[in-house]
Amino acid sequence: MTPDRATLLETGRRVIEIEARALDLLTASLDDTFAAAVEIILKARGRVIVSGMGKSGHVGRKIAATFASTGTPAQFVHPAEASHGDLGMVTPADVALVLSNSGETPELADIIAHTRRFSIPLIGVASREGSTLLRQSDVAILLPRAEEACGTGVVPTTSTTMTLALGDALAVALMEHRQFTPEDFRTYHPGGKLGARLSRVADLMHRDMPLVTLDTAMGDALLAISQKGFGVVGVTDDAGRLAGIITDGDLRRHMEGLLSRSAAEVMTAAPRTIDPGSLAEAAVAAMNDRKITCLFAVDPSGDGRPLGILHIHDCLRAGVV
Repeated sequence: MTPDRATLLETGRRVIEIEARALDLLTASLDDTFAAAVEIILKARGRVIVSGMGKSGHVGRKIAATFASTGTPAQFVHPAEASHGDLGMVTPADVALVLSNSGETPELADIIAHTRRFSIPLIGVASREGSTLLRQSDVAILLPRAEEACGTGVVPTTSTTMTLALGDALAVALMEHRQFTPEDFRTYHPGGKLGARLSRVADLMHRDMPLVTLDTAMGDALLAISQKGFGVVGVTDDAGRLAGIITDGDLRRHMEGLLSRSAAEVMTAAPRTIDPGSLAEAAVAAMNDRKITCLFAVDPSGDGRPLGILHIHDCLRAGVV
């Protein structure tokens, strides 16, 4: 039987609308317990141990991964495995974040008891007020009552969406307090497209640069351009500062008597440069803006010494663009 597309579309929209309304309820319900949870995590000398059973466990793994990648050391511990030895992973230096829609999940009993026995701070997240988990917690975050999007009320849908959003809210609050920067983020994401986008110029630039001095004859400058393969050459002054750059455009403009000239006579003075600590994306934007293919990276201390050269192809190979 061919499904009716209009009906399928209506179902999809209904589910999303139900969950969106639940997120609005969650926003309105946040109170001082949220701030207290952030404070407890900030005070912890160890990690955030996230635990949950079933769908809450799947959400918990994602929350732990988000914490870990944004500067808050975290680890997911499965409650059933915890009861068979993995409780040794949970130390007094840690803080536990335990998730359960009902707050009565029996598999959580041992990890809850472990936190109470060793005075490990416990943040409980559940949707049932007065549940065992919330009563035992040092900080109890009560999720608002909201209908599950499944229509039967038994499939975790809305409840897991709220828990996931709450985890993101905690992670971002911790990030902002710690002033977590894109450069910090790259430390935990060196691979893939995200890592490439957060690469710095210093990570990609070449330190073996084509350089000549102001009084270099253009015949020698042409050799430097050809040998290095960047299509440009930098021109330095007596103090080693980057005074100019010679490109193919400069060569065309000075074709008449080119070989009788010096680099100083042909170069474009005060070329566009970049800080080696800048993101490679910023370098790509600068090259696109100027319609150029290379940028020299100069010493950020202000002395103007060239430290490397970055070609647009380096960025392409790294996946920055």
